[in-house]
Amino acid sequence: MAVNGTCISQHLLSLAIHMKKQLLVKHHMEAVNLTQISEFLLLGLSEDPELQPLLFGLFLSMYLITVLGNLLIILAVSSDSHLHTPMYFFLSNLSLVDICFTSTTIPKMLLNIQTQSKVITYAGCITQMYFFILFAGMDNFLLTVMAYDRFVAICHPLRYMLIMNPQLCKLLVLVSWFISALDSLLQCLMVLRLSFCPDLGIPHFFCEIIQIVQVACSDTFINDMMIHFSAGLLASGPLSGILYSYFKIVSSIRAIPSAQGKYKAFSTCASHLSVVSLFYGTSLGVYLSSAGTHNSHLSAVASVMYTVVTPMLNPFIYSLRNRDIKGALRRLVGMAAT
Repeated sequence: MAVNGTCISQHLLSLAIHMKKQLLVKHHMEAVNLTQISEFLLLGLSEDPELQPLLFGLFLSMYLITVLGNLLIILAVSSDSHLHTPMYFFLSNLSLVDICFTSTTIPKMLLNIQTQSKVITYAGCITQMYFFILFAGMDNFLLTVMAYDRFVAICHPLRYMLIMNPQLCKLLVLVSWFISALDSLLQCLMVLRLSFCPDLGIPHFFCEIIQIVQVACSDTFINDMMIHFSAGLLASGPLSGILYSYFKIVSSIRAIPSAQGKYKAFSTCASHLSVVSLFYGTSLGVYLSSAGTHNSHLSAVASVMYTVVTPMLNPFIYSLRNRDIKGALRRLVGMAAT
């Protein structure tokens, strides 16, 4: 009886080990299947069918205005030799980045509305996420570089052309591209390690990294820490640089004796200051409000401000408040008319 009891115990033990192995294999296969998803669903700004034509027309109009306006700025700067200065070199780069920024998200949104489809492939989502982070970072850094340019122009006018030489201007832009590309690559690589749940609906009109991480089934602690660390470092650093530059600019302007001189000095910064206020005001407002309410739909609607509205308004701000740009645009239109 003891021998039979021992045999039964060994049999039950081997059976338990076999079942445990089967469960581990099944769990591994489920994890593999979760990571090898093929597509996400972009739920967009609204699921109401009656609103889709209105959204399509609205976003198509804003996209065309954005592309046309920023393209005109680039053509005006490149065609007018008087505008071949550091300030307008950075402005043309900002316009190029704004075109790319909106082109990363809006065309796919318009295509989904037109085809009545919400699908975006896994590879397409990761690609869209990469370029969105890249161009958002470039916007951030270019605004900082432009603030430094204004700081040198007002606080060190006699040495402006010596300091802001073409080599330094190109280096600043290249460094901005490098840091933005590196940050974007690291963020996307961190997302690639995640496993995703069967419910792949994203309550947004593009693949925003925060929304993607939220639908993951695996542990996202490292991703959350990476996102907050990157956002804190790459937002607070440039913003601190901009604030310091304008602190020094204001101090220099106050030291100018004549009111006309103060107005002239401030007018060279007015357009850039307006764009900075619009960009940081809308982007920080979106993330602070969404963090406080935890409402994904509200975050998606609010994010339209810095992803679509701000790039669309930038050309108007610079052209309406800048005589040189207005003059270059008139000459450009005149050349096209003849």
